[in-house]
Amino acid sequence: MLANVITGCRILFSAIIFLVPVFSPVFYGCYLAAGCTDMIDGTIARKLGTESEFGSKFDTIADIVFVVAAAYKMFPVMEIPKGIWIWIGVIALIKIINIISGFVVEKQFVSVHTVANKITGLLVFLLPLTMAVVELRYSALVVCMVATFAAIQEGHVIRIGKVE
Repeated sequence: MLANVITGCRILFSAIIFLVPVFSPVFYGCYLAAGCTDMIDGTIARKLGTESEFGSKFDTIADIVFVVAAAYKMFPVMEIPKGIWIWIGVIALIKIINIISGFVVEKQFVSVHTVANKITGLLVFLLPLTMAVVELRYSALVVCMVATFAAIQEGHVIRIGKVE
């Protein structure tokens, strides 16, 4: 129950991100708070023994809402090279294929929490925080490489039916 409340807070912080100026102190506060909720909700659920299928799916939905909110605010002001946009599109296509494959193989929405997916999430989360030190075109390459591997691995896990 507590873990789901924390996950719900990520959705709330994401909604606030939609409403405030990008890269403002409130934006960064909500961005960091949303990221923290993502890091602790699963740990709390496991420690309290309250893991559930609902919680796993709710976590995935909250992740999507957070990514959409952050991307909606940041993408228009970030100078992302065309090649990176294309690469992001390819990764998105692989993820869409994975979603469809999950429905075909498991007959339900499938949420795969691999280590590679978690590392991808962390790198995507850190990306805007590193822009002042590392040029986006370089840091985005690393993130896209890891995200591509994670998406392909996720598809493999789904297709061999090893989803837990």
